[in-house]
Amino acid sequence: MHTAIVSNRGARRWDAGHPWIYRSDVIERPATDAGAVRVVDQRGKPLGIALWSPRSEISLRLIERDVDATLDATWWRHKLEHVIARRAGLDAEANAYRLVHGEGDGLPSLIVDRYDRWLVVQLMSAGLEHFRTEIVGALRDIARPQGILARNDASLRVKEGLATEVELLDGEVPDEIEVHEHGVRYLAAPWRGQKTGAFLDQRENRALVGRVARGRALDCFSYHGSFALHLARRADHVTALDASAHALTRAEENFRRNGLDNGTFVEANAFEYLKARERDRTRFDTIVLDPPAFAKTRPALAAGLRGYKEINLRAMRLLAPGGLLFTASCSYHLTKPLFLEMLEAAAADSGRRVVLRELRGQPVDHPEVLTIPETGYIKGALLEATDG
Repeated sequence: MHTAIVSNRGARRWDAGHPWIYRSDVIERPATDAGAVRVVDQRGKPLGIALWSPRSEISLRLIERDVDATLDATWWRHKLEHVIARRAGLDAEANAYRLVHGEGDGLPSLIVDRYDRWLVVQLMSAGLEHFRTEIVGALRDIARPQGILARNDASLRVKEGLATEVELLDGEVPDEIEVHEHGVRYLAAPWRGQKTGAFLDQRENRALVGRVARGRALDCFSYHGSFALHLARRADHVTALDASAHALTRAEENFRRNGLDNGTFVEANAFEYLKARERDRTRFDTIVLDPPAFAKTRPALAAGLRGYKEINLRAMRLLAPGGLLFTASCSYHLTKPLFLEMLEAAAADSGRRVVLRELRGQPVDHPEVLTIPETGYIKGALLEATDG
């Protein structure tokens, strides 16, 4: 195995619990293509084994502390068995969940999602791509899926010098898969849907909303209606709002799949819709705000914060007395402290007395490692308007 020499700063990064070493901290590059390399510091002290991506800004990703280990088929099987065992019991409430959460599970740049009897994977670095055969073989042996699909169409792969494509790796995977989630059913689209086919990272937050929903409900940025479906089981009526007519058609199909007839589906811009409802003094008992990332990059954070504040302010003003708002952000660059500061500012400007009932994050199958901020991106809050 070839060796990379890293700076003291890079070595300290690993010591502090973060698995990435950037190109600027690689003093001597290994003379090999993408794959696994041993890493030593400037004094020659062994640090571990990393996935090596020659063209990436993130050059080294720690994957094994034992420098004598061999990343063969047996190693991958043992590692994946251990990670997947942590998901034991999740299938009691859902048939779709994450089996491997990349750096959060000590397997950098690897995503594996289960959808019933099928798996969808993402190999997000050149170093990891080198082990595709071993990974697919281990997943086949451990999970016994009917098919494995690679959703390698994420733009991050371009930075790794990799092709972006959707590719069947094993068996067969259907165009649509019915997901069962806390008593709700909906269709995931592994070949062409968002992420790997559905938004699995909000599963437990959807269940929370379903438990507390009441009265007249509004689901903004509804997409295929996964929050709206949970709302509809307890609320009197749900308005599912989205800018995409196609997404709302799927939401209507999902309502019919669950035998629900208390939904209205509105194609509109969420900001404009909320402004209009404020003008006509409409009130909702339950509102969900789960927008797309408004701040996908650090330079976009200031504008993103303004967007998050405005839409939360509008929603707060629409709450009926005692009304509930579940609001979330999936923007990694919007940190938890900034998220709470934004909600505080929105509440102050709304003129309402807003109580924080619960802070929320990611489900257990999306582990957030405290020393790796990138593993955690979902921030959520359940709020209540307690004024009259």
